[in-house]
Amino acid sequence: MRISVASAAFLLILALPSARALSSHDDISLDPAAIAQMEDRADHAGQREQCFLYTELVQVYTEIAGRQVAAGEMEQAHTTLKRIEHFTTLIHAALARDTKRVKEAEKLVHMATYRLGQYMHHASSDDETAFAATLKELDKVHDELLAQVFAH
Repeated sequence: MRISVASAAFLLILALPSARALSSHDDISLDPAAIAQMEDRADHAGQREQCFLYTELVQVYTEIAGRQVAAGEMEQAHTTLKRIEHFTTLIHAALARDTKRVKEAEKLVHMATYRLGQYMHHASSDDETAFAATLKELDKVHDELLAQVFAH
């Protein structure tokens, strides 16, 4: 059975994320007040919603880290990586409870992991260690989220 080139191209196009999904990081509000409000909302949310809200924060802080790396602000990027690790730990804890929107949380963590990996390639070799440690924690949480998705 052979697939025509047109059919293969069509299937590839369907498999690719939409342009909106790829550019969604531009829609993230990086205003410190908005981020503080997001953190407060996540901390005070119901147990079932916290996992997803923390993944949103990981997404925001990943974008911030990318901008800091691009600007050469490596000390700030290291602080941001610590924030990502903090929220990764909270996601892990939230997964122990019955959670909502696990699939959306998995997608956000997947995208954050991908972007953080890209940003790591632009960091100096001295800074790669911090990125690698954060990526390792994100990968663990991503695996746990995938397990939750496929368990349902």
